[in-house]
Amino acid sequence: MLNIAILGRPNVGKSTLFNRLTGSKQALVANTPGLTRDRKFGQAEIGETLFQIIDTAGLERAENQSMEELMMMQTNLAMESANIILMMVDAHDGLTPDDQHFSSLVRKMNIPTILVANKGESERKIVGNVDDFYRLGFGEPVIISAEHGIGMYDLEEAIEKTIEEHGIATEMEEDEPMLGEFMQIALVGRPNVGKSTLFNKILGENRSIESDVAGTTRDSVYVDFEHQGAHIKLVDTAGLRKKSKRNKDYPEKLSVDDTYKSMRYANIVVMVVDATQAFDKVDLSIADHILSEGRGMVIAVNKWDLVKDKKLVMENIQTKIEYSLSQARTVPVVTLSAIKGKNVEKILQTALEVFEEWNMRVNTGKLNRWLEAATSKHIPPLSRGKRIKLRYITQTKSRPPTFVLFTSSNINDLPESYVRYLTNSLAEHFKFVGVPLRLLLRKTENPYEKKKK
Repeated sequence: MLNIAILGRPNVGKSTLFNRLTGSKQALVANTPGLTRDRKFGQAEIGETLFQIIDTAGLERAENQSMEELMMMQTNLAMESANIILMMVDAHDGLTPDDQHFSSLVRKMNIPTILVANKGESERKIVGNVDDFYRLGFGEPVIISAEHGIGMYDLEEAIEKTIEEHGIATEMEEDEPMLGEFMQIALVGRPNVGKSTLFNKILGENRSIESDVAGTTRDSVYVDFEHQGAHIKLVDTAGLRKKSKRNKDYPEKLSVDDTYKSMRYANIVVMVVDATQAFDKVDLSIADHILSEGRGMVIAVNKWDLVKDKKLVMENIQTKIEYSLSQARTVPVVTLSAIKGKNVEKILQTALEVFEEWNMRVNTGKLNRWLEAATSKHIPPLSRGKRIKLRYITQTKSRPPTFVLFTSSNINDLPESYVRYLTNSLAEHFKFVGVPLRLLLRKTENPYEKKKK
């Protein structure tokens, strides 16, 4: 597939253009420089040409072993895979030394490059700046405003002209099939538990920046791939901390909101925890949110190779889940070492199994035979001196499995503890694993009530 990478110094509007071309809000956008750190991929279309657009971190002068160097490595990978580069500058600011420095790096790549001058919505304010951009050696700049959608037709025309002049192939290769419906798996957890390491290990490539610095990942990174015939969209997310420990700055709020959005749209959420740290309230809060959203769930206990008393750690996790998060009792727990690649394959396999459970439907006849056995084992309680009557049960939907239990009594008469017993019994009997069940109560009307009236 045709790859087009957007490059430029920080805060020139690369992510805004990425969102404009993909018709999405996938990339975080703010006035804060350096918000984007990893490569972000999206699909866009010009005429009948489908291409992959790559958003990158802002080009910055980087020192060895710094975060900027890790970001530049991701940007270099984007350049190496690109057929066309959109070199972006700020038409309002005019030409800067950084624009000149990084343009020289792009020229050395010898890749067809289109100079894009963003923030050009006011011709009066940029009239003296445009001529200076010719000094970068990329020819006439395309003036756009990514925020307001101005100049998009000119940009599309420039891309089509570049494809034609350089004879760039736009057809997909035979071994590059378009994938159908995706199963979306999001990796979530506290900062620095190894989400990005696991993400890269699953993909077998360096797609997300790995660092010991907490909060390295700022916006969610999405990658599509195929595994054992399953079409998967894997999502790496920013770490979630206690509200009291979160920075008051706008970027962290954006990152947190983006992570919660990724959980909301995922089918399966893999909650990554650090085996060397206590399973605490933050982990429980994240797990509760996942299940409340109705997502399938897997707990990945990372850094297992560093644990000495493995039995004690596992007992601690299981106890916390059992007493603090009853609806997570069936959630599978997988131990692994992402950095060593141990049990990484098992994470994917377990997620696929949970996905099947998440989509499962149970025959109404089987459900009512279960209900009869469950209510015989533990008879429903009394309400106002009368036994509560549970009539029948049926499944109304999957994703997550949702059931409606009909009763002739007032639905508020059935204690929460008995509803919880039925839910747990239902999960155990039909072997639902890692899936939150919804059990709704409905009162059936008495067919003779109207006749009496």
